[in-house]
Amino acid sequence: VRTGKWLLAAGVLSLLVLSHKQVGMTLLLPLETHYAAIPDFPAGAPLPPELAACRTIVVLGGGHADTPGLSATNRLSESAASRLTEAVRLARLLPDARLVFSGSGTPGRPTHAATLAAAARSLGVEPARFVLIETARDTAEEAAAVKSLIGTTPFALVTSAWHMPRSVALMRGQGLTPLPCPADFATRRNPDFRWNDWTCDLTGLDRSTKAVYERLGLLWARLRGTAG
Repeated sequence: VRTGKWLLAAGVLSLLVLSHKQVGMTLLLPLETHYAAIPDFPAGAPLPPELAACRTIVVLGGGHADTPGLSATNRLSESAASRLTEAVRLARLLPDARLVFSGSGTPGRPTHAATLAAAARSLGVEPARFVLIETARDTAEEAAAVKSLIGTTPFALVTSAWHMPRSVALMRGQGLTPLPCPADFATRRNPDFRWNDWTCDLTGLDRSTKAVYERLGLLWARLRGTAG
């Protein structure tokens, strides 16, 4: 009985600690700052050579709902919508680049890749630029599919900032040359002090969960020898 009480207390304490916003921020921040975001460029300004060299923009899947009656943009998850927004921004900077959308789906319903493409089309991107990867079920399979599609040519890789280190490692493990273009930042700090930044809630727990999940995923990829 005493052991059970100690385990219960430890579980509750761990939940409270991991739910604290600053704990989640501290755990996730190293992942999100590993690669710098692509900044805004003044009109007419030259692009950095490594970005200008990209002729493909790869957008990794982030999930969607098959809710009837909603537009494609509104069916996207928060992460997928953020990734798509960044991809559309890059597509306007790189008008000759094609967009590769990745993600499988439920049988009999549009795949995630098709949903991303429909959302991009509604935002004004020409469908002739789209290429869909509709069978990849995880990041490792996405890396293999991208390799078969574009080989080792440089490309812009768009995914969530917290997911980027593992994604880049898996892409490089396939011999690919991705340019990290992170989106969907979860650790955007407020410049001034706010009490609600020091509370416990689901936001803090979500950050901690992402941080633990990504590190375990990267460790597993390295143990399997699939991370570069």
